[in-house]
Parts: sequence; structure tokens; C-alpha cells
Amino acid sequence: MNTPLQDGFGRRIDYLRLSVTDRCDFRCVYCMAENMTFLPRQQVLSLEELYRVAALFVARGVKKIRLTGGEPLVRPGIVGLCEKIAALPGLRELVMTTNGSQLTKLAKPLAEAGVKRLNISLDSLDAAKFRAITRTGYLHQVLAGIEAAREVGFARIKLNAVVMKGRNDEEVPALVNYALSRGLDISFIEEMPLGDVGRSRGESFCSSDEVRALIAQRYELFDSAEHSGGPARYVRANEFPDSRIGFISPHSHNFCATCNRVRMTVEGRLLLCLGHENSIDLRALLRRHPTRDQPILAAIDAAVQRKPLRHEFSTGGEVQVLRFMNASGG
Repeated sequence: MNTPLQDGFGRRIDYLRLSVTDRCDFRCVYCMAENMTFLPRQQVLSLEELYRVAALFVARGVKKIRLTGGEPLVRPGIVGLCEKIAALPGLRELVMTTNGSQLTKLAKPLAEAGVKRLNISLDSLDAAKFRAITRTGYLHQVLAGIEAAREVGFARIKLNAVVMKGRNDEEVPALVNYALSRGLDISFIEEMPLGDVGRSRGESFCSSDEVRALIAQRYELFDSAEHSGGPARYVRANEFPDSRIGFISPHSHNFCATCNRVRMTVEGRLLLCLGHENSIDLRALLRRHPTRDQPILAAIDAAVQRKPLRHEFSTGGEVQVLRFMNASGG
């Protein structure tokens, strides 16, 4: 039996977000600065170390692993890593968050490797706005990737949109229509104050309640008690009962009381809370004990006991955590 992880407040930790790279082919305005310096290779966990981390957490009762970045699909060897992690005994599901840019090539290999679900970022359906938000991305490439993913039979595909006033808030109804008409889920995310992105985030903050009101102008919504293992709260539209509309609301509807997650950065830092800087360096332990798991498991157990009760995000616009989202595991 896998021994379950539990923090000092009695919350069961069964979900690991595992970053496989800090690099990305986009430079989204809410995620990173336009000119980024990425980690040198020796500071990044190897594929073997990433797999070892996954295996250790599954041994401690983790049932769900989400591979993140940066953009996970720009990491060489990612499909092979997925295949190895998906085969771990006791893991319920392996899922991935991606910007969709590489899915025309990799959707089928990922599904065959055992990735069960995809979250695909899509913040605009207007090519010029999409380019402005991502700085380097092309909308047609991502839309083609979404279609490629639909064709290969993932259990679910969910679109993620970070809503920002003055940038894409007026597109909420169009994004919902795009998702529902294709049988996809969609979640709308309140922007989080991570890293100095060169602007005040408070000016663009759009709450989940505002987003829901925009959607309710077009669709009759009813609350759902469904849970995907993450922080989203879901509703459904009467006309499209097979799709879910989610809201991830770190500011307006704090979900810390039910938090079941920890994050591992690609440099091997175990983040106990997205909204705090406290972390432990597992990379040093992995490299100090290449054949002994017990010291690493003991460090994970001790760290999880110190997981904070909640984050302290505010909507004032100031940078509250210095690291960028791509460094945290998006």
C-alpha cells in the first residue's frame, strides 16, 4: 500500500504538478517577461531524475501527475518520459498542460504514451490579439493542434483562458462557444501575481464572477458538483450538457482549504504553495543519493508537513512572488 501524504492541516496530498522545462516557444504576457533568461542545462533535472521524482511521489500515494513547463512539449524526450510515468503502478492518471503549438506532431504519440487528458491554453480567437498576448505564438498553429488532439481520443480536453480586462475579456462568450460547439471543456483563470511582467496586474484583473456573468448573458448555467482533481469549480450550460465550464479563482473564491497539490520545478525545488516562496531543494538530495530513496522520501514527508494553510494573493497589482509562472510550473 502506498502511504498517503498529508500536510499539517490534515489535507491529503495526492496531486503533483511536475515541471519538465522552464523554456517555452511563447512569451505570454501573464507568464513571463518578453526577454527571458532560462536555466542552464546542469541546473535542470534530467529525464531520469524527473521520472525518479514521479516514482517517489506515486510511492507516497500521489494518484495524479500533471506535466507542465514552460512548454513541456519543447523538452526533448518528453514522449518517452510520459510513457514511463504513465506505467507507474498506483498512478491513476497522467495529464499535461500545453500551449498547443506542438500538438499537430505530438498529440497522437502522447495519447499512445498514456497521457489521459490535455489542458490547452487558448486566450483569444483573434489572431492579432493572440499574437499580442503570446508575443510569439500563431493562433492557426494552436487551433490546428487542438483539432489534432480531438482526433486521437484523449479522455478529455480542456481549454484554459486567463482573462484580462482590456485584452481579452470581451472574448469570453466566443471562447465558450468555441469550446462547447466542439465538445470541449473550458476553464477561465484569474491572473496570478507571479513575476514582474512589466505592467500592473491590478489594472487588468477580471474576477470569475464577472466572467460567469458574461457567459450567463448567452447560456443558461447550472452549478455542477464535479471535481477534476484540481482547483476549478464547474458549471454546465443547459444546451451543451457534455461540456464543463470551469472557474479557477485564487482571488475571489479562495480554494486553499481543499488544496491537494504540490509543485516540483524543473530545477528540483518542491514548492508547497504557488503563493509562497518557501520550498525545499530536492535536486541536491536526488544527486547526493542516486540509489537511496529513503532520505528523499523523508524530506518530502517533512516538507509537506510545512505546507502553508493558504496563499496571500491580492488584486492590488503588485508583484507578490518574484518567480515567473514558467519557473513555477504553469
